[in-house]
Amino acid sequence: MEVSLWQVISIFIIVIVRSWGGGSMKRSLGISIYPEHSTVEKDKAYLKLASEYGFTRVFTCLLSVNKPKEDIVREFKEIIEYATDLGYEVILDVAPAVFDQLGISYDDLSFFHDMGATGIRLDVGFDGAKEAMLTFNPYELAIEINMSNNVAYLDNILTYQPNAPFLYGCHNFYPQKGTGLDYDFFVKCSSRFKKHGIRTAAFINSHSATLGPWSINDGLCTLEMHRDLPIDVQAKHLFATNLIDDVIIGNAYASREELEALSKVNRYQLELSVEVLTDSSTIEKDIMFNEQHFRRGDMTKQAVRSTEVRKKHTQSDIPLHDHMQTFQCGDVVIGNNNFGKYKGELQIILEECYDERKNKVGKVVDEELFLLDFVDAWTKFKLKEK
Repeated sequence: MEVSLWQVISIFIIVIVRSWGGGSMKRSLGISIYPEHSTVEKDKAYLKLASEYGFTRVFTCLLSVNKPKEDIVREFKEIIEYATDLGYEVILDVAPAVFDQLGISYDDLSFFHDMGATGIRLDVGFDGAKEAMLTFNPYELAIEINMSNNVAYLDNILTYQPNAPFLYGCHNFYPQKGTGLDYDFFVKCSSRFKKHGIRTAAFINSHSATLGPWSINDGLCTLEMHRDLPIDVQAKHLFATNLIDDVIIGNAYASREELEALSKVNRYQLELSVEVLTDSSTIEKDIMFNEQHFRRGDMTKQAVRSTEVRKKHTQSDIPLHDHMQTFQCGDVVIGNNNFGKYKGELQIILEECYDERKNKVGKVVDEELFLLDFVDAWTKFKLKEK
């Protein structure tokens, strides 16, 4: 088959655009450290522990200056070098006032390069041309901008042709209870970045951590609705939106249990936690937990239907149990021996209904019921035993 020059050029352009972030990106987990409020030893121990659970990104910040410039560089450099040796990418958030106090300028980022940072987060915005120029800094430092405003800030920067692979977006976190972002507003803000393929990040809240940049610390999350949720559910939600690439724990220090829970979160497809009913059979458990599910494309409002799995179980024995009841939202049901060709089909109930041809085999845990909104037509998902 002949391939025209234009076809070759078109394919090349698509590949280049995707390499700039136009396609999907790998997703990562991150932690935050606050050297000004802790010790090098504690930070190193936390970095080491989190790296063992697959964390690869660090957020840290320099909020005030109460030491000579040389001392600050030395102290931050020690912890940042330790982090990068463990494979972390380190983004440093610097308060604008610190630039003046240290006598440094956005026009010369050597200060941050000397400390070993991977990038810096701009707390304040400029005119767009400035941010674009910063992405061409000679040290190849990433320039991360604030995502938590639903304005055309990013569009303006893109007008000035930035060095796209080095332009990141990251939401704020909100230490005061009741001040985190509303979900709908979060979507509007995040969509502005994702539609251009910009790498994105947001913060979640540890319930074991007490350390943050300020004395007020009601948790450090981006979304207000996350403040009291289990930490792994917060991460599942952010990844399920398909708007966030990097999920970062805002406060320090998260517990080993929380780090482990996050390490088990599937970053690329929704994995719902299910409480299993006692009478569920081995076959039913196999259907629930050992199959790749996806929602049938011709959706119904009553249930999420995973229909392909039934093809493997035409000859399986699925006796009746827990079938004479009204099913509620979140119930996981499987077609029993009385359901003919639909025997073995798995459904997650969305609206109250009654059908004796279906066995109730489990229930999505209460704190994850809202995640069912993210199971759309053809959405791939898995179930995990709680």
